[in-house]
Amino acid sequence: MAYSTLTLAQQGGLPQGVFWLIVGVIALFVFFAVVMFLASRYRRCPSNRILVIWGTKGKSTRCFHGGGQFVWPIIEDFAYMSLEPLVIEIPLTGALSLNNIRVDVPSTFTVGISTDGVQMNNASERLLGLPPQAIREQAQDIILGQLRLVIATLTIEEINKDREKFMNLINVNVTQEINKLGLELINVNIRDITDESGYIVAIGQRAAAEAINRAKVEVAQQEREGSVGEAKAVRERNVSVAQEKALSDQGQKEAEQQKRVAIAGYEADAVKGEVQAQRDRDVATAERKAETIAASKRAEQEQRIQVASAEALAVDGENTSNAQIAESNARLAEIRAEANRRADVAAAKSLEAIMVAEREQELARLAKTELAPQEIEKKRIEIAAEAEAEKLRREARGQADATLARYMAEAEGLQKVLEAKAEGYRKLVEACAENPQVAPTLLLIEKLPELVAEQVKAVQNLKIDKVTVWDSGRGSQSEGKGGTRGATADFLSGLIGTLPPVHELARQAGIELPGALGRMTTDDGDAAHPAKPAQPTKPAQPAKPAE
Repeated sequence: MAYSTLTLAQQGGLPQGVFWLIVGVIALFVFFAVVMFLASRYRRCPSNRILVIWGTKGKSTRCFHGGGQFVWPIIEDFAYMSLEPLVIEIPLTGALSLNNIRVDVPSTFTVGISTDGVQMNNASERLLGLPPQAIREQAQDIILGQLRLVIATLTIEEINKDREKFMNLINVNVTQEINKLGLELINVNIRDITDESGYIVAIGQRAAAEAINRAKVEVAQQEREGSVGEAKAVRERNVSVAQEKALSDQGQKEAEQQKRVAIAGYEADAVKGEVQAQRDRDVATAERKAETIAASKRAEQEQRIQVASAEALAVDGENTSNAQIAESNARLAEIRAEANRRADVAAAKSLEAIMVAEREQELARLAKTELAPQEIEKKRIEIAAEAEAEKLRREARGQADATLARYMAEAEGLQKVLEAKAEGYRKLVEACAENPQVAPTLLLIEKLPELVAEQVKAVQNLKIDKVTVWDSGRGSQSEGKGGTRGATADFLSGLIGTLPPVHELARQAGIELPGALGRMTTDDGDAAHPAKPAQPTKPAQPAKPAE
C-alpha cells in the first residue's frame, strides 16, 4: 500500500518529503485517536462509591472499591453505587415483649452498602440502579421485623436494664438480614422505650426509691463511721495526752531524782568533809594534849623519876587520849550512818517516784490495750443480749398469740358443738313431751354401741392358749333346775356370764329398755323390775384348762 501511495504521489508530482510528512501526521492522529478512545474507557472509582462492571462472560458483575478499571467497549458496561449512609427512622410501636407487655421503641438506624467482597456482589445484584428511597424502604421493613423479634425474646426488665444485651441482639439479628441485601449496620440509636401500661415508669420510680433509700443508708453509714472516727480520734488524743503527760511527769521525776541525788551527794561530801575536819581537829587536839601531857610527864618523870604517881598520871593520860580517840571515832561513825541514811532515803524516794510514774504509764497502757477493747466488747455483748432478749420476747409474744388464737378457736368450736347438742337435746325433749322416759331411752340406745364395745374390752385382753374340757357325758344337776347339763355347756355359760349384761346396766342407770331388746328375769322366773338396781356382777375368772 505504501508503495502504491508513493507511486501515486510521484505521479501527482508531490515531493517525497512532503508525502512522508503527511503520512506521519495521519499516523500520529490515528494513534492519538486510539489512545483517547482507550482512555475514555478507563474508569476510576472514588472512595465514596463502588464501581460495578458487568458483561464479562461467566460473571454477573465485578465490583471494585477504589482504584481504577478498564472497561472494554461494546462487550462491557459499568455503573456506580453510592456508599453514603442511609438514615432510617423506625417508629416501632406496640411491640410485644416476653412478659406480654407492649412497648414503643422509636429508634434510628444508619445503614450503608458494605465494601466486603461478597456483600458488594449482593448489593450489585439487588440494589444496583435503585434510588436511595427504595433502598431505605426495603431496609426499614427488614429492621422492623427483626426489632420486633428481638423485643419478643426479652422482658421489660432486660430491655430497660441490660441495654448492652439488647443492642447486641439488635446488631446480630439486623446485620444478618441486611447483609443479604449487601448493606451493613453502621449505628443504632434507641431514642426512648415506653409502654402503654406504665410498667417502665413504675420500674424507674422503684429504682429511684431504692437509690434514695440506698443513699440514705450510705449517709447513715458515713455518719456512723464519722462518729466512730471522731470517737477514735478523741480517744487517741486523750491517750496521747496521757502518754505525753506521763512522759513529762516521768522526766520531771527523773530531774527531781537527779537533783535530790546530787544534793544528797553534795551533802554527803560536805558531811564527810566536816567529819574529816572534825576528826583531824580532834586528832590534832588529842596529839597536842598528848604531847603536852607527855612533856609534862617527862618533866615530872625527870623531876620525879622514882615517884609512882608519875607513872599513874602517864597511864591516866594515855587512857584519856584513847577515850577521846574512841569518842571521835564513834561520832564519825554516827555522821557516816546519818549520811548513808539520807542517801538511802533519797534513793528510795527517787525509786518510788520512778515506780509511780511506771505505774501510771502501765495503767495508761492497760486502759488503751485491754480496758478499751473490753469496754467495746461489753457494749457489743449488751447490745447483742438486748437484741436476743427482744427477739425472745417477740417470739414468746407470737407463740402466746398463736396459742391464744388456737385455744379461742377450740373454745368456739366446742361451744358450737355444745350448742348444737343442747339444741338437739331440747328438740328431743320437745318431741318426747308426752312420754319423758323415751328421751333417756333413746340416748341410751344411741350410746349402746359404745357400751357394747366397753363390754367387749373386758375380755378382749384374755390370752387363752388352749381350753380342754373333760366331759363324761353324764351331765350334772343344775341348782334350782330340774334338768341336767354337760360340763361343756356349764363352761360356755360361765364364760358368757363374765360379760356385764346390758339389761343390768340399763337397770342400774334407772332406764327401761324397749321390749324389742327382751326382758331380764329373776331366779323365780318373774321379770325384773326396772326400779330395783341390781348389784353389779363381778366378772368371773377365766377357766383354767384341765390337766
